[in-house]
Amino acid sequence: MPGRKQILLNAFNMNCVGHINHGLWAHPRDRSHQYKTLSYWTDLARTLERGLFDGIFLADIVGVYDIYQQSVSVTLRESVQLPVNDPIPLVTAMASVTRNLGFGVTVNTSTEEPYTFARRMSTLDHLTEGRIGWNVVTGYLDSAARALGQDGLAEHDNRYDRADDYLDVLYKLWEGSWADDAVRLDKAGRVYSDPERVRKISHDGPFYRSEGYHLAEPSRQRTPVLYQAGTSGRGRKFAARHGECIFIGASDPAAARVTARALRDEATAAGRNGNDIKIFVGITVVPGRTEAEAQDKLADYLDYASPEAGLAHFSAGSGIDVSPFGLDDPIDYGIGNAIQSVNQMARQKGWTKRKLLNELAIGGRYPLIVGDGDKVAAELIRWADEGDIDGFNLARAVVPESFEDFVEIVVPALQNRGAYKSEYADGSLRQKLFGDGDRLNERHYGHGFRFV
Repeated sequence: MPGRKQILLNAFNMNCVGHINHGLWAHPRDRSHQYKTLSYWTDLARTLERGLFDGIFLADIVGVYDIYQQSVSVTLRESVQLPVNDPIPLVTAMASVTRNLGFGVTVNTSTEEPYTFARRMSTLDHLTEGRIGWNVVTGYLDSAARALGQDGLAEHDNRYDRADDYLDVLYKLWEGSWADDAVRLDKAGRVYSDPERVRKISHDGPFYRSEGYHLAEPSRQRTPVLYQAGTSGRGRKFAARHGECIFIGASDPAAARVTARALRDEATAAGRNGNDIKIFVGITVVPGRTEAEAQDKLADYLDYASPEAGLAHFSAGSGIDVSPFGLDDPIDYGIGNAIQSVNQMARQKGWTKRKLLNELAIGGRYPLIVGDGDKVAAELIRWADEGDIDGFNLARAVVPESFEDFVEIVVPALQNRGAYKSEYADGSLRQKLFGDGDRLNERHYGHGFRFV
């Protein structure tokens, strides 16, 4: 259909066994335990590029889920994001077997020094030829803070204040240390870089100090595409200043619309346009070639899913151990110092342990769409239109068939409705997503740090 919104798609994954839909590692067809091998990831990358996915969004945590039952017993037994490996090395392997697939990699600002992190991301932008994005997170696990030698997790809004300062250092390095014409590569004149076009940055902020030259020459995007997932009040302000792709949770299109409009309004108030941000909702899809096949597949998956493992994940995200509560006891979610949007949704929904276990039937809490290609496509389009969102982070259930089935069954149905591209656009990840060049646009806060 001419003029229909083109849905954006990320595969949502993590360098671990159990990610969102817990327990399904035990399914006989699941290969998630092979996450330690390069072929697991390169095969996935080829599948996603065949399906014209915009990117793979790699989540990460530093720390463990030890809130539920005040232990890691369920976390370890069910591999609830433990063990978990570093996502960054996966990028170059997947980039080497693809030409267009983008990569959004999660790195916590509390665990990396900005100066060395800036070089790491510039390196990835060079090696992917401009296909790298960074999911900016501030952490939400006390276990991570303690493992890093801290007394505990910093207060929620303070973590965002630190991240603002962190980004200022990065913008100075990525955007302001090297001029566009600094690299001359003049062999005859023996000048690789013009010293007059490279400058030292100086930063003395409330949390970070840095003085030095960016170690990497300018990459295609300079600043990676900036992903962000905080939708608390402070998180929205951070997203309005920095975010380009925003990941939200929503139980239905109406809830997505409320959050999306709030985010777009915040961006407008910050001097940007509402469409300067792309909004993604987390979703789980179980497709079949017929409705009956899809329902049979779901029933099969449910036999292996672990709702209790989902409770361990939920407890970590909310910061509340739900294990002592009876099935129908009210739970006071409060404000919390972990993921405030999780607590907010739990309060709004009045989630008791019984209701949570029902929500977690497939091991995770993302909205679930089950059906043949036409039904799934129609529902995704409805979400995009009614929810004022731009796309989806597609969670896996059984690997690799969840992604393979989506590519083979759902993608053609979306294309038939004019809601999904038939080929990749040229350019960097930012250009593909926004069509406005490789660099941060002039309305973005980071644009003001450019070398002029």
